Amino acid sequence: MVSRIYVEKKPGFDVEAHQLLHELRTILGIESLTGIRLINRYDVEGASDELFEQCVPTVFSEPQSDNAFAELPAAEGAVVFAVEPLPGQFDQRAASASECIQLISQGERPEVLSAKVYMLEGDLSDEDVAAIKHYVINPIEAREASLEERDTLKMAHPTPEAVEVIEGFRELDEAGLAAFIAERGLAMDEADIAFCQKYFAEDEQRDPTITEIKMIDTYWSDHCRHTTFGTVLENVQIDDEAVKAAFEQYLAMRHELGRDEKPICLMDMGTIGAKWLKSKGILKNLDESEEINACTVKIKCDVNGEEQDWLYLFKNETHNHPTEIEPFGGAATCVGGAIRDPLSGRSYVYQAMRVTGAADPTVPVSETLEGKLPQRKLVTTAAAGYSSYGNQIGLATGQVNELYHPGYAAKRMEIGAVVGATPADHVRRETPAPGDIVVLLGGRTGRDGIGGATGSSKAHNLESIETCGAEVQKGNAPVERKIQRLFRRKDACEMIKRCNDFGAGGVSVAVGELADGLSINLNRVPKKYDGLDGT
Repeated sequence: MVSRIYVEKKPGFDVEAHQLLHELRTILGIESLTGIRLINRYDVEGASDELFEQCVPTVFSEPQSDNAFAELPAAEGAVVFAVEPLPGQFDQRAASASECIQLISQGERPEVLSAKVYMLEGDLSDEDVAAIKHYVINPIEAREASLEERDTLKMAHPTPEAVEVIEGFRELDEAGLAAFIAERGLAMDEADIAFCQKYFAEDEQRDPTITEIKMIDTYWSDHCRHTTFGTVLENVQIDDEAVKAAFEQYLAMRHELGRDEKPICLMDMGTIGAKWLKSKGILKNLDESEEINACTVKIKCDVNGEEQDWLYLFKNETHNHPTEIEPFGGAATCVGGAIRDPLSGRSYVYQAMRVTGAADPTVPVSETLEGKLPQRKLVTTAAAGYSSYGNQIGLATGQVNELYHPGYAAKRMEIGAVVGATPADHVRRETPAPGDIVVLLGGRTGRDGIGGATGSSKAHNLESIETCGAEVQKGNAPVERKIQRLFRRKDACEMIKRCNDFGAGGVSVAVGELADGLSINLNRVPKKYDGLDGT
């Protein structure tokens, strides 16, 4: 049986509704819109009537600021529609409600689905309603929901078939390989797929499975392999004098280090400073290891008057592509992803910085580039996503700066940077050996985030915003906070030989970076719901 409750903020507390009304009247110019009511709808399956009634004033609403209704309130003359997350997208509101119900019942965790009901008041035309729906529904993360009652919350999922073997892969010609990339939506280029073909033809002497190709495609994506940074720069022309002087200093440092034969590329530029400082004996405290986590420095730390050996870690992360197509989740996972690197270094992350770039957010929505979200929507929703995640995990962000320039209309810039620290004796770093086990710790796997690494490496078009929704991870801040607190325990950290964070590459990259060779059973990966297989 499915129980349903509607929850609306009382007058004076309905700030979100008033803010949206102001946006739609001023940004979309819909002056005939006279009022908006926003109502959160919850459907629950797996809870008794008594338990459900107990949870209405404790989980779903706050009596002092909310009104709760068993039926949708009457709205004569109003336009009413509901919006829900796409199937497979992580819905934190529903997940938190489900967890809270279980805490109260001390029993099984029930299924919960949430939706937001919009009631639009005023003399609105069909065009006005369509414009409002287009503004509030991002098609890559949400869809319009039915207003009807539900018989069940269980979704039908296809039964995974046997893993597909790509018959005839070794015999494909150049055109066939190019068509294969396009048909399968791969991020790798023609040279990559030709290298794969040669490997399976000569070394494996068999056709690959689609799982193997997808795994390689993720590992080799620009997001994970940073191919753009490895692109050889053969003809560099610089007009700006300051940039030119910096480039000449880089060339001089290369020469001094005997690296003239090395290719000039962005990766070499990004790492030359550390190499030069190390050669001069200036960079003395860098903590070097085979772990691929945040940059780590050895420091002395005063702990209650006692000088102790600590590790200081720092990391920055860009989430330009995810935030461009799904601002809330993209910006939230920017800070969440930045945290994961020093966290996997077994440190406690305590400070953050956010630097972003956008085009003018005050321009009319009508001037939005085709296939893009309005800049105002990007700016405000991304800020809400970042602050939501930071507040839930308890991270102080001391520096926030947004740059405005027309160049950011093509793609937003979203950068998060964090620092963390841990006692040095909490961290052991050893080479994994046969017989060691790989422990997957944290949130369960769903469709959200799958393809994120390859998605940000592809060329995008006007339809991308509608087809890339699953690629944006929905981070789970409470779970990451639990791992942060677990890793503050020395006895827990001392059990870890090597650690890595999942990030966009997931199993394909994070697990592979732990050791030179592993046996991984993808069926053991905990899932949020049925219908997912290893591929």
